[in-house]
Amino acid sequence: MTQWQKSSFSGPGDGNECVELASEERLTLLRESDEPDRILGVGPGALAALLRHLHVDALGGRK
Repeated sequence: MTQWQKSSFSGPGDGNECVELASEERLTLLRESDEPDRILGVGPGALAALLRHLHVDALGGRK
């Protein structure tokens, strides 16, 4: 059974929409809590690129 971990930024309790992560073999699984059947599996390089993109985007395009 896959063990999902909820983002700490989502707040406590059920019903909070959030991103959840799980690990399965060599992939990290991502899903939205409000659509738990839609799962995206990404490798470590793709996940690192996604996180870099989100970080730069959060800074308004500045690195």
